[in-house]
Amino acid sequence: MAGQRAVARIGPGALLVLRALLAAAHPQCLDFRPPFRPPQPLSFCAQYSAFGCCTAEQDAALARRFRALETRMDAGVWATCAGYALDMLCQECSPYAAHLYDAEDPATPLRTVPGLCEDYCLDMWQTCRGLFRLLSPDRELWALESNRAKLCRYLSLDDTDYCFPSLLVNENLNSNLGRVVADAKGCLQLCLEEVANGLRNPVAMVHARDGSHRFFVAEQVGLVWTYLPDRSRLEKPFLNVSQAVLTSPWEGDERGFLGLAFHPRFPHPSKLYVYYSVGVGFREWIRISEFRVSEGDENTVDHGSERIILEIEEPASNHNGGQLLFGDDGFLYIFTGDGGMAGDPFGKFGNAQNKSALLGKVLRIDVDRKERGLLYGIPPDNPFVDDPGARPEVYALGVRNMWRCSFDRGDPMSGTGRGRLFCGDVGQNKYEEVDLVERGRNYGWRAREGFECYDRKLCANASLDDVLPIFAYPHKLGKSVTGGYVYRGCEYPNLNGLYIFGDFMSGRLMSLRENPETGQWKYSEVCMGRGQTCAFPGLINNYYPYIISFAEDEAGELYFMSTGVPSATAAHGVIYKVIDPSRFSVLCISGCP
Repeated sequence: MAGQRAVARIGPGALLVLRALLAAAHPQCLDFRPPFRPPQPLSFCAQYSAFGCCTAEQDAALARRFRALETRMDAGVWATCAGYALDMLCQECSPYAAHLYDAEDPATPLRTVPGLCEDYCLDMWQTCRGLFRLLSPDRELWALESNRAKLCRYLSLDDTDYCFPSLLVNENLNSNLGRVVADAKGCLQLCLEEVANGLRNPVAMVHARDGSHRFFVAEQVGLVWTYLPDRSRLEKPFLNVSQAVLTSPWEGDERGFLGLAFHPRFPHPSKLYVYYSVGVGFREWIRISEFRVSEGDENTVDHGSERIILEIEEPASNHNGGQLLFGDDGFLYIFTGDGGMAGDPFGKFGNAQNKSALLGKVLRIDVDRKERGLLYGIPPDNPFVDDPGARPEVYALGVRNMWRCSFDRGDPMSGTGRGRLFCGDVGQNKYEEVDLVERGRNYGWRAREGFECYDRKLCANASLDDVLPIFAYPHKLGKSVTGGYVYRGCEYPNLNGLYIFGDFMSGRLMSLRENPETGQWKYSEVCMGRGQTCAFPGLINNYYPYIISFAEDEAGELYFMSTGVPSATAAHGVIYKVIDPSRFSVLCISGCP
């Protein structure tokens, strides 16, 4: 009966809960793992049987706590408060438990009561204020029991998108169902062309720089597909490491096949490099491997040729990084996350500030040499090769979880900007940022998040010498940046020099343009063209909201990949080509002059 009352008060039952959970982005459990389908249905927190963070054992433990509460309350009061008790206890099973209990902010203690929306808290206080002290050992909370306003402020969340129970029907989390059609005033209006669809979380699209104009699309599950210049997809995968890749179908799982790059002199040698997650039992790690293309088929990898060149243990399941890039210098750049959890809690200053750790870094290695007992070489000008306390692979430090980076190929005429390295670095609680990565520089995490101090003690350390981002935006605009590219194609000269990027959770497309005189970057939102703007045959003005990655083809034209269902096994991913309708004409359809 208590369970029935709780669900009825939330809304029209478990179906609504499940629909909201499947639609929303970035769920996460208290242990920073992705939610899952319990092996057995839950009997107590039954609404989370299809998708949540509790096993049957955890569910049974919560049921025991519920029965213990019943013995401590008057029967008449309990009849009124049992539904609230069920709500509070079962939020540990919620797919959003890490957000509800503020586990994402290590600067604050883990909450003993989930973050509540104000109206729900006020209602609970009015009816069952005595329940709070039975649910929590927090004496500060007890001291506020008689003051409704102060108590509910204490139990509120900074990020109101995730307060209970509104997160179950929150428009901010669910407004992007279907396709995004932006029409804000004063923003850059562009159109799109659908290039491919039916992909399962397409995390990367790359070309081989071999003049073939093929492009290769990687799915998070560990398959890479070959697309020919006419955009047809070959039936046989180019690469299939799905049996080795660690991922799951559940939203919020950041593990999987995450990146690939072709050797800069491809096809001589015919090598490519991949970045994926591996796990055995409770151990997980990053693997960087080299493969060769089959001698008899340029569209298939020789799967027996895998050479593991680097593995890095991951202490948690999130913040896995995943970008691989070759620079003009011929070296391989590897972008790792800080190791996961929240606030980079590893060691005195975290992994990102620890030069002896490979996590939270930009690494640079020479795949054409071996030295020092390694399966690769160390570029002689790496910044810390002479520092005995540093790993020689480290190129830059102080990054949290750079998700998608790119080298600027430079202005087609002058070469201006060539070789600049742009990265989107996913933020913690408040800000997302875009960085220009340079040799030996420190990008501030965990001392700083965006332009603001995060770890205030570390932030005040004068020896930090960290570099500020070129742009940072608050979580009201988006909560997970997806780095993009500086447009350098020839079809749309109006876009030349424009850095276009996005946000996975809000579905926003955004842009930055540099003022060459001041070096400052001006932000503008990218919107889909309205009215007749995208009325050309084959053009559209809408897209699936979860922006996973960006890409450019051999000619420098810009693409992005997104999905309507952010699960590694849901075939809802689409590749879109970015079109400037002001230049879309017969002259451009046949190619660039």
